[in-house]
Amino acid sequence: MNRIDRLTAILTHLQSKRTIRAIELANRFGVSLRTIYRDVRALEETGVPIIGEAGQGYSLVEGYRLPPVMFTKQEALAFIVAEKLLEKSMDEESNRFFKEALYKVKAILKSEEKDLLGRVDDKIQVFKRENHQSQFKRSKNFQLVLEAISERRVLQGHYTTFEPKKTTERILEPIGIYYSYSNWYLIAYCRLRKDYRTFRIDRFDKIHVLDGSFVLGKHPKFQEFLDKISSEHQLHQIVIRVDNSGLKYLQNAKYDLGFVSEQKGEEATDMTFMNSSLEGFLRGILYMTDMVQIVSPIELRKRLTVLLADIKGKQLSEK
Repeated sequence: MNRIDRLTAILTHLQSKRTIRAIELANRFGVSLRTIYRDVRALEETGVPIIGEAGQGYSLVEGYRLPPVMFTKQEALAFIVAEKLLEKSMDEESNRFFKEALYKVKAILKSEEKDLLGRVDDKIQVFKRENHQSQFKRSKNFQLVLEAISERRVLQGHYTTFEPKKTTERILEPIGIYYSYSNWYLIAYCRLRKDYRTFRIDRFDKIHVLDGSFVLGKHPKFQEFLDKISSEHQLHQIVIRVDNSGLKYLQNAKYDLGFVSEQKGEEATDMTFMNSSLEGFLRGILYMTDMVQIVSPIELRKRLTVLLADIKGKQLSEK
């Protein structure tokens, strides 16, 4: 990226956030802090009203607006791809808000860019995956969680645990959300348990944003929770050998199982996965064990033998 393009991009970033730190800009554009300082100074000399606060970052003077940004053909096409993907993977409420925002973005496109989008709009389709829809069955809850996080408001809701299945009322101070294994999770301070807990958002039956607020600064930073989750989330390397005739049955499911890589042979393909639950992985491929050989780990192979014996005994037992 040449300097003119970088200066334009810095202006766009300044308009997209209230404040942005120099280190963020340096990391974004792959340059040194000194280069960013020189670029900001150059923008100031052209008359752009930039405010720099020590320890806070840079911001534009309130009310200053840039002319509509220009998009390349590739960037304009990316809007359509993103819209098609998100339409099938977001909850109903979030999808509606995204579409409204995208309409505003499309409104500032040049005529030729609008024509380009119009020509390809019906040429791209994404099929909805049914097994991903349960997480969005309470889409308004997702929006309420986002609202509570952004406004530092307290949440009250009825939460049902998976095992044992039990519903309790929780009053929570939300810290942040993250997406993992096809589900959205909320990290929050639970006043019932008097500790920090992780909640799967689709397991809330009813949820409300209360009037009460809380001081976010008294809680650890969200990134600290994510680092802790990553360190505690032990992943197992799993290798299975799949008959090539059965690969088509794993095409969609393999990513949910933690697919990493594959090495295809003449008759079978060795597939490598990283998954935190051996039991969960095994049950995820149980439907096609006639086409799969477990290469490693050995304990997974032993568990399959036991599980198949249990299944056989259950099916042959007299009622």
